Amino acid sequence: MTISQVHVQKDALSTAAMVQVEPSELGEGAVRLQIESFSVTANNITYAVVGDGFGYWNFFPAPKGHGIVPMWGHAKVIESNCAEMTVGERVYGYLPMADHLDVVPGNVSASGFVDTTDYRQPMSPIYNQYSRLAADPEHDPARENERMIFGPLFKTGFLIEYFMRSDDWFGAEAVILTSASSKTAMGLASCAKQNSPNIKRIGVTSEGNADFTEETGLYDKVITYGEIGMLPIAPSVVVDFAGNADVLAKVHEHFGDILKYSCLVGATHIEDRGPTGMKDDRGLPGAKPILFFAPDHAVALFKAHGPAEAGAMVAQAWQGFLGAVKGTVAIEEHAGLEAARATYLEMIGGHVDPAKGIVIKP
Repeated sequence: MTISQVHVQKDALSTAAMVQVEPSELGEGAVRLQIESFSVTANNITYAVVGDGFGYWNFFPAPKGHGIVPMWGHAKVIESNCAEMTVGERVYGYLPMADHLDVVPGNVSASGFVDTTDYRQPMSPIYNQYSRLAADPEHDPARENERMIFGPLFKTGFLIEYFMRSDDWFGAEAVILTSASSKTAMGLASCAKQNSPNIKRIGVTSEGNADFTEETGLYDKVITYGEIGMLPIAPSVVVDFAGNADVLAKVHEHFGDILKYSCLVGATHIEDRGPTGMKDDRGLPGAKPILFFAPDHAVALFKAHGPAEAGAMVAQAWQGFLGAVKGTVAIEEHAGLEAARATYLEMIGGHVDPAKGIVIKP
Protein backbone atom coordinates (compact mmCIF):
# COMPACT_ATOMS: atom_id res chain seq x y z
CA MET A 1 0.00 0.00 0.00
CA THR A 2 1.15 3.53 -0.76
CA ILE A 3 -0.29 6.72 0.71
CA SER A 4 -1.37 9.58 -1.55
CA GLN A 5 -0.88 13.15 -0.34
CA VAL A 6 -1.12 16.65 -1.82
CA HIS A 7 2.01 18.69 -1.08
CA VAL A 8 1.81 22.49 -1.35
CA GLN A 9 4.89 24.63 -1.89
CA LYS A 10 4.94 27.06 1.05
CA ASP A 11 6.50 29.98 -0.84
CA ALA A 12 4.24 29.45 -3.86
CA LEU A 13 0.82 28.40 -2.57
CA SER A 14 -0.57 27.92 -6.07
CA THR A 15 1.90 25.06 -6.62
CA ALA A 16 0.49 21.77 -5.38
CA ALA A 17 1.52 18.26 -6.41
CA MET A 18 0.17 14.76 -5.91
CA VAL A 19 2.81 12.52 -4.30
CA GLN A 20 2.98 8.90 -3.21
CA VAL A 21 4.72 7.94 0.04
CA GLU A 22 5.43 4.59 1.64
CA PRO A 23 3.68 4.12 5.00
CA SER A 24 5.82 3.39 8.03
CA GLU A 25 5.12 0.36 10.19
CA LEU A 26 2.15 1.06 12.43
CA GLY A 27 3.51 1.92 15.87
CA GLU A 28 2.53 0.61 19.27
CA GLY A 29 -0.80 2.08 20.36
CA ALA A 30 -1.33 3.64 16.93
CA VAL A 31 -4.30 3.49 14.58
CA ARG A 32 -4.32 3.83 10.80
CA LEU A 33 -7.22 5.82 9.38
CA GLN A 34 -8.49 5.63 5.83
CA ILE A 35 -9.83 9.06 4.97
CA GLU A 36 -13.36 8.77 3.59
CA SER A 37 -14.39 12.36 2.99
CA PHE A 38 -13.54 15.98 3.71
CA SER A 39 -14.65 19.42 2.53
CA VAL A 40 -12.52 22.08 0.88
CA THR A 41 -13.54 25.60 1.90
CA ALA A 42 -12.09 29.09 2.28
CA ASN A 43 -11.16 27.99 5.80
CA ASN A 44 -8.55 25.65 4.32
CA ILE A 45 -7.15 28.52 2.26
CA THR A 46 -6.67 30.49 5.48
CA TYR A 47 -4.79 27.52 6.96
CA ALA A 48 -2.38 27.68 4.02
CA VAL A 49 -1.99 31.46 3.98
CA VAL A 50 -1.14 31.76 7.69
CA GLY A 51 0.33 28.27 7.92
CA ASP A 52 3.78 29.04 9.32
CA GLY A 53 2.59 31.85 11.57
CA PHE A 54 0.08 29.65 13.40
CA GLY A 55 1.63 26.23 13.01
CA TYR A 56 -0.95 24.83 10.60
CA TRP A 57 1.77 23.27 8.46
CA ASN A 58 3.04 21.34 11.49
CA PHE A 59 0.02 19.05 11.96
CA PHE A 60 0.88 16.82 9.00
CA PRO A 61 4.62 16.88 8.17
CA ALA A 62 5.85 17.15 4.59
CA PRO A 63 9.30 17.53 3.00
CA LYS A 64 11.17 20.78 3.69
CA GLY A 65 9.60 23.75 1.93
CA HIS A 66 6.28 21.97 1.51
CA GLY A 67 3.16 21.47 3.57
CA ILE A 68 -0.08 19.49 3.66
CA VAL A 69 -3.22 21.59 4.03
CA PRO A 70 -5.44 20.45 6.93
CA MET A 71 -9.07 19.49 6.27
CA TRP A 72 -12.08 18.54 8.39
CA GLY A 73 -13.76 15.25 7.63
CA HIS A 74 -14.52 11.60 8.26
CA ALA A 75 -12.25 8.57 8.39
CA LYS A 76 -12.44 4.85 9.12
CA VAL A 77 -10.10 2.71 11.22
CA ILE A 78 -8.46 0.11 8.94
CA GLU A 79 -5.63 -1.03 11.27
CA SER A 80 -5.39 -0.77 15.04
CA ASN A 81 -2.66 -1.37 17.60
CA CYS A 82 -4.83 0.33 20.20
CA ALA A 83 -6.98 -1.99 22.32
CA GLU A 84 -9.68 0.68 22.70
CA MET A 85 -10.14 1.30 18.97
CA THR A 86 -11.62 -1.32 16.67
CA VAL A 87 -11.18 -1.82 12.95
CA GLY A 88 -14.20 -0.51 11.06
CA GLU A 89 -15.27 2.28 13.40
CA ARG A 90 -15.58 5.81 12.04
CA VAL A 91 -14.30 9.11 13.37
CA TYR A 92 -14.58 12.83 12.59
CA GLY A 93 -11.83 15.39 12.96
CA TYR A 94 -8.76 17.14 11.56
CA LEU A 95 -7.30 15.35 8.56
CA PRO A 96 -4.62 15.96 5.93
CA MET A 97 -5.29 16.43 2.22
CA ALA A 98 -4.44 12.76 1.74
CA ASP A 99 -6.06 9.34 1.77
CA HIS A 100 -4.60 7.93 5.02
CA LEU A 101 -3.41 9.17 8.42
CA ASP A 102 -1.80 7.44 11.42
CA VAL A 103 -2.82 8.66 14.89
CA VAL A 104 -1.96 7.61 18.44
CA PRO A 105 -5.20 7.77 20.47
CA GLY A 106 -4.99 9.02 24.04
CA ASN A 107 -7.62 10.00 26.62
CA VAL A 108 -9.92 7.56 24.83
CA SER A 109 -13.59 7.72 25.81
CA ALA A 110 -16.80 6.47 24.25
CA SER A 111 -17.22 9.78 22.44
CA GLY A 112 -13.69 10.44 21.23
CA PHE A 113 -9.94 10.61 21.72
CA VAL A 114 -6.95 12.93 21.42
CA ASP A 115 -4.11 12.26 18.99
CA THR A 116 -0.99 12.11 21.15
CA THR A 117 1.50 11.85 18.26
CA ASP A 118 4.58 13.75 19.40
CA TYR A 119 4.83 16.30 16.57
CA ARG A 120 1.25 17.47 17.13
CA GLN A 121 1.59 18.31 20.81
CA PRO A 122 2.90 21.89 20.51
CA MET A 123 -0.24 22.97 18.63
CA SER A 124 -3.68 23.84 19.96
CA PRO A 125 -5.38 20.77 21.50
CA ILE A 126 -8.64 21.71 19.76
CA TYR A 127 -7.24 20.35 16.50
CA ASN A 128 -6.04 17.08 18.03
CA GLN A 129 -9.47 15.90 19.18
CA TYR A 130 -11.40 13.26 17.23
CA SER A 131 -15.03 12.25 17.65
CA ARG A 132 -16.05 8.59 17.53
CA LEU A 133 -19.22 8.72 15.46
CA ALA A 134 -20.97 5.83 17.17
CA ALA A 135 -21.36 7.93 20.33
CA ASP A 136 -21.02 11.48 18.97
CA PRO A 137 -24.05 13.66 19.83
CA GLU A 138 -23.26 16.00 16.93
CA HIS A 139 -23.23 13.23 14.35
CA ASP A 140 -26.20 12.96 12.02
CA PRO A 141 -25.66 10.42 9.21
CA ALA A 142 -27.93 12.46 6.97
CA ARG A 143 -25.98 15.71 7.53
CA GLU A 144 -22.36 14.57 7.28
CA ASN A 145 -21.70 16.79 4.28
CA GLU A 146 -23.12 19.84 6.03
CA ARG A 147 -20.99 19.17 9.08
CA MET A 148 -17.80 19.05 7.01
CA ILE A 149 -18.67 22.13 4.96
CA PHE A 150 -20.15 24.36 7.63
CA GLY A 151 -19.18 22.90 11.01
CA PRO A 152 -15.68 24.34 11.65
CA LEU A 153 -16.59 27.64 9.98
CA PHE A 154 -19.83 27.93 11.92
CA LYS A 155 -18.03 27.34 15.21
CA THR A 156 -15.63 30.17 14.44
CA GLY A 157 -18.62 32.42 13.77
CA PHE A 158 -20.23 31.24 17.02
CA LEU A 159 -17.08 32.05 18.99
CA ILE A 160 -16.81 35.53 17.48
CA GLU A 161 -20.41 36.32 18.38
CA TYR A 162 -19.93 34.94 21.89
CA PHE A 163 -16.76 37.01 22.33
CA MET A 164 -18.40 40.21 21.05
CA ARG A 165 -21.56 39.68 23.07
CA SER A 166 -19.55 38.99 26.22
CA ASP A 167 -18.00 42.45 25.80
CA ASP A 168 -21.36 44.07 25.01
CA TRP A 169 -20.19 44.45 21.40
CA PHE A 170 -17.76 47.11 22.63
CA GLY A 171 -20.60 49.62 22.61
CA ALA A 172 -21.35 49.16 18.92
CA GLU A 173 -24.76 49.30 17.25
CA ALA A 174 -23.77 47.39 14.12
CA VAL A 175 -21.37 44.69 12.96
CA ILE A 176 -19.82 44.97 9.50
CA LEU A 177 -18.82 41.64 7.96
CA THR A 178 -16.52 41.63 4.93
CA SER A 179 -16.61 38.65 2.55
CA ALA A 180 -20.18 38.29 3.80
CA SER A 181 -20.91 35.43 1.40
CA SER A 182 -18.29 33.25 3.10
CA LYS A 183 -19.54 30.44 5.28
CA THR A 184 -17.79 31.74 8.40
CA ALA A 185 -19.40 35.15 7.98
CA MET A 186 -22.76 33.44 7.52
CA GLY A 187 -22.16 31.55 10.76
CA LEU A 188 -21.46 34.77 12.65
CA ALA A 189 -24.46 36.51 11.08
CA SER A 190 -26.73 33.61 12.07
CA CYS A 191 -25.48 33.57 15.67
CA ALA A 192 -25.83 37.36 15.94
CA LYS A 193 -29.35 37.15 14.54
CA GLN A 194 -30.23 34.52 17.15
CA ASN A 195 -28.40 35.88 20.19
CA SER A 196 -27.81 39.61 19.55
CA PRO A 197 -30.88 40.80 17.62
CA ASN A 198 -30.27 44.44 18.57
CA ILE A 199 -26.99 44.51 16.65
CA LYS A 200 -27.50 45.45 13.01
CA ARG A 201 -25.79 43.00 10.64
CA ILE A 202 -24.22 44.62 7.57
CA GLY A 203 -22.77 42.26 4.98
CA VAL A 204 -20.13 43.54 2.56
CA THR A 205 -19.43 41.47 -0.54
CA SER A 206 -18.55 41.61 -4.22
CA GLU A 207 -21.11 42.57 -6.84
CA GLY A 208 -21.12 39.00 -8.11
CA ASN A 209 -22.01 37.58 -4.68
CA ALA A 210 -24.46 40.29 -3.60
CA ASP A 211 -27.63 38.47 -4.70
CA PHE A 212 -26.58 35.23 -3.00
CA THR A 213 -25.69 37.08 0.20
CA GLU A 214 -29.01 38.94 0.20
CA GLU A 215 -30.96 35.73 -0.39
CA THR A 216 -29.54 34.05 2.70
CA GLY A 217 -31.70 36.36 4.82
CA LEU A 218 -28.95 36.54 7.44
CA TYR A 219 -28.17 40.25 7.03
CA ASP A 220 -30.13 43.41 7.75
CA LYS A 221 -28.30 45.13 4.91
CA VAL A 222 -26.01 43.92 2.10
CA ILE A 223 -23.66 46.28 0.24
CA THR A 224 -20.80 45.88 -2.21
CA TYR A 225 -17.22 46.85 -1.50
CA GLY A 226 -17.63 50.01 -3.57
CA GLU A 227 -20.48 51.19 -1.32
CA ILE A 228 -18.59 51.16 1.99
CA GLY A 229 -18.31 54.96 1.94
CA MET A 230 -22.12 55.25 1.82
CA LEU A 231 -22.73 53.50 5.16
CA PRO A 232 -24.27 55.64 7.94
CA ILE A 233 -21.74 56.71 10.55
CA ALA A 234 -22.62 54.92 13.81
CA PRO A 235 -20.68 53.04 16.51
CA SER A 236 -19.68 49.81 14.79
CA VAL A 237 -17.35 46.83 14.87
CA VAL A 238 -15.85 45.25 11.77
CA VAL A 239 -15.13 41.55 11.37
CA ASP A 240 -12.82 41.10 8.40
CA PHE A 241 -13.06 37.72 6.73
CA ALA A 242 -11.57 38.92 3.45
CA GLY A 243 -8.00 39.75 4.47
CA ASN A 244 -7.95 42.53 1.87
CA ALA A 245 -5.96 45.42 3.33
CA ASP A 246 -7.54 48.02 1.04
CA VAL A 247 -11.08 46.99 1.99
CA LEU A 248 -10.25 47.08 5.68
CA ALA A 249 -8.63 50.50 5.26
CA LYS A 250 -11.83 51.83 3.65
CA VAL A 251 -13.88 50.69 6.63
CA HIS A 252 -11.46 52.26 9.13
CA GLU A 253 -11.18 55.52 7.21
CA HIS A 254 -14.95 55.79 6.81
CA PHE A 255 -15.81 55.21 10.47
CA GLY A 256 -12.69 56.68 12.06
CA ASP A 257 -12.67 56.79 15.85
CA ILE A 258 -16.27 55.60 16.05
CA LEU A 259 -15.09 52.13 14.95
CA LYS A 260 -15.11 50.31 18.28
CA TYR A 261 -13.34 47.04 17.39
CA SER A 262 -11.57 45.61 14.35
CA CYS A 263 -11.46 41.83 14.23
CA LEU A 264 -9.28 39.98 11.69
CA VAL A 265 -10.46 36.45 11.01
CA GLY A 266 -9.95 35.01 7.57
CA ALA A 267 -8.12 35.60 4.34
CA THR A 268 -10.36 34.86 1.37
CA HIS A 269 -8.79 37.54 -0.86
CA ILE A 270 -5.38 36.09 -1.66
CA GLU A 271 -4.54 38.89 -4.09
CA ASP A 272 -3.88 41.41 -1.32
CA ARG A 273 -2.05 39.83 1.57
CA GLY A 274 1.29 40.40 3.20
CA PRO A 275 3.83 37.65 3.94
CA THR A 276 2.07 36.73 7.19
CA GLY A 277 -1.37 36.64 5.59
CA MET A 278 -2.33 40.14 6.76
CA LYS A 279 -0.71 43.44 5.92
CA ASP A 280 0.13 45.89 8.70
CA ASP A 281 -2.58 48.28 9.78
CA ARG A 282 -0.83 51.29 8.17
CA GLY A 283 -1.77 53.51 11.11
CA LEU A 284 -5.48 53.14 10.42
CA PRO A 285 -7.89 55.36 12.36
CA GLY A 286 -10.19 53.75 14.89
CA ALA A 287 -9.62 50.52 16.79
CA LYS A 288 -6.39 48.67 16.07
CA PRO A 289 -7.01 45.47 14.06
CA ILE A 290 -6.65 42.37 16.26
CA LEU A 291 -6.37 38.83 14.94
CA PHE A 292 -8.99 36.39 16.22
CA PHE A 293 -7.56 32.95 16.97
CA ALA A 294 -10.57 30.65 17.35
CA PRO A 295 -8.87 27.80 19.28
CA ASP A 296 -7.97 30.12 22.19
CA HIS A 297 -11.55 31.38 22.37
CA ALA A 298 -12.87 27.80 22.23
CA VAL A 299 -10.75 26.87 25.24
CA ALA A 300 -12.03 29.97 27.09
CA LEU A 301 -15.66 29.09 26.28
CA PHE A 302 -15.35 25.54 27.59
CA LYS A 303 -13.46 26.74 30.68
CA ALA A 304 -16.16 29.31 31.48
CA HIS A 305 -19.18 27.04 30.96
CA GLY A 306 -17.92 23.48 31.16
CA PRO A 307 -18.13 20.94 28.33
CA ALA A 308 -21.81 20.07 28.71
CA GLU A 309 -23.20 23.61 28.84
CA ALA A 310 -20.82 24.92 26.16
CA GLY A 311 -21.69 22.00 23.90
CA ALA A 312 -25.39 22.68 24.37
CA MET A 313 -24.88 26.37 23.52
CA VAL A 314 -23.09 25.49 20.29
CA ALA A 315 -25.63 22.79 19.39
CA GLN A 316 -28.60 25.13 19.80
CA ALA A 317 -27.03 27.80 17.61
CA TRP A 318 -25.94 25.14 15.08
CA GLN A 319 -29.50 23.92 14.63
CA GLY A 320 -30.66 27.47 14.06
CA PHE A 321 -27.92 27.97 11.49
CA LEU A 322 -28.76 24.77 9.62
CA GLY A 323 -32.35 25.92 9.35
CA ALA A 324 -31.26 29.32 8.05
CA VAL A 325 -28.89 28.02 5.34
CA LYS A 326 -31.00 25.08 4.19
CA GLY A 327 -31.15 25.16 0.41
CA THR A 328 -28.76 28.10 0.02
CA VAL A 329 -25.70 25.98 -0.83
CA ALA A 330 -25.59 23.18 -3.39
CA ILE A 331 -23.33 20.35 -2.21
CA GLU A 332 -21.09 18.77 -4.81
CA GLU A 333 -19.29 15.48 -4.21
CA HIS A 334 -16.08 14.73 -6.11
CA ALA A 335 -14.16 11.45 -6.12
CA GLY A 336 -10.39 11.18 -5.87
CA LEU A 337 -7.61 13.18 -4.26
CA GLU A 338 -6.83 14.90 -7.57
CA ALA A 339 -10.21 16.58 -7.26
CA ALA A 340 -9.12 17.96 -3.88
CA ARG A 341 -5.93 19.35 -5.43
CA ALA A 342 -7.88 20.96 -8.27
CA THR A 343 -10.46 22.47 -5.91
CA TYR A 344 -7.73 23.86 -3.65
CA LEU A 345 -5.99 25.47 -6.65
CA GLU A 346 -9.25 27.06 -7.79
CA MET A 347 -9.85 28.51 -4.34
CA ILE A 348 -6.29 29.70 -3.82
CA GLY A 349 -6.71 31.49 -7.16
CA GLY A 350 -9.71 33.37 -5.76
CA HIS A 351 -12.40 31.32 -7.48
CA VAL A 352 -14.83 30.59 -4.64
CA ASP A 353 -18.50 30.09 -5.42
CA PRO A 354 -20.40 30.75 -2.19
CA ALA A 355 -23.40 28.84 -3.52
CA LYS A 356 -21.38 25.62 -3.67
CA GLY A 357 -20.08 23.31 -0.97
CA ILE A 358 -17.35 20.93 -2.14
CA VAL A 359 -16.96 17.48 -0.58
CA ILE A 360 -14.06 15.23 -1.61
CA LYS A 361 -14.10 11.45 -1.28
CA PRO A 362 -10.42 10.41 -1.73
